[in-house]
Amino acid sequence: MTTNEFYVPDLCRVRAVFLLLVTSELLVLVLAIVQATQGWIDWNYFGLLSLFVQWTTLTSAALICLLRARLARMSVSGATAIIVAIVLLDVLAFSLFADSVLHPQDGVAVWQGVAKKMLLALLIVLMVLRYFYLQHQWQQQREAEMQAHLASLQARIQPHFLFNSMNTIASLIAVNPDKAEEAVLDLSELFRASLRTVDQLIPLSRELELCQRYLAIEALRLGDRLKLEWHIETGLEQQAIPPLTLQPLVENAIYHGIQPRPEGGTVRIEAEAKGNFVYLLVQNPKPDQNTHQHDGNRMALVNIKSRLQALFGEPAVLKHSHHNDVYTVTLRLPRQKVSEQKTHNKRTENQGNLDQP
Repeated sequence: MTTNEFYVPDLCRVRAVFLLLVTSELLVLVLAIVQATQGWIDWNYFGLLSLFVQWTTLTSAALICLLRARLARMSVSGATAIIVAIVLLDVLAFSLFADSVLHPQDGVAVWQGVAKKMLLALLIVLMVLRYFYLQHQWQQQREAEMQAHLASLQARIQPHFLFNSMNTIASLIAVNPDKAEEAVLDLSELFRASLRTVDQLIPLSRELELCQRYLAIEALRLGDRLKLEWHIETGLEQQAIPPLTLQPLVENAIYHGIQPRPEGGTVRIEAEAKGNFVYLLVQNPKPDQNTHQHDGNRMALVNIKSRLQALFGEPAVLKHSHHNDVYTVTLRLPRQKVSEQKTHNKRTENQGNLDQP
């Protein structure tokens, strides 16, 4: 089990510790209200108990933070036992100190008070750990469902761009076998990309390469009617992007903006970084208001937007606009890189999987 798979939140993070402190302070408030014999709350009890609970919470969180890597390598029951022992020892130490300094009593009374505090601490820490465990299980289930959802969304793309290419290759076999062979290689890479469902994110350079292969096939079919303009900012090669995100947008630009026009047109593809985001643009002549084409375009946009939301959440944006007879699709991604080594390993693994009979 890695630290990311450990069911206890990372208590080295300020946000996690802050939430833990707020929760414990609310518990202290409830106990102070219950303890009060006059008025709504016993403020003396509230102040002393707050001091005790906050110090206990902070020191326990610090110890669990330091031991997190080791705890993550243990079984759930073993890690739980260690955490409970840490908290109880912490409560024992602070209880003995508080009772001996603030309320000197005889030995029996001191140990009775300590036993009560430890029993209460045991019940609370078990409830908190149970909550953490259930929350972790729910998160794992949610991630598994998201993986299945992403695979389903990506699978819907597979038939979307393959069949027209087969017709183009068939027409080239007799008249230009060399170009037909190049088109087959390009098409095989497109097939490989559509079947590679294990990759959630790939480098932008690989997605652009896929677009180039697709456009090479379409150029054989459209000839001079298809003109291309590329404006790709340097340094974005490792920008993370879901696979088959930009390619369907380019395909829509061809299908809706170039193919219906006898004179053809220009497809412009841009990629640039601004602040913490990377912007991708695909521009083409404004498509005709054809219901069938409009519905197909909308389905592709909805598909891509769903995958972006599942992977990046709100920071990722997909929008489209018309201006001066130019149709533009803009894609905004959070600035994030894909590790080269990880990408290489994934590609090697996928290549082996696909080459197996």
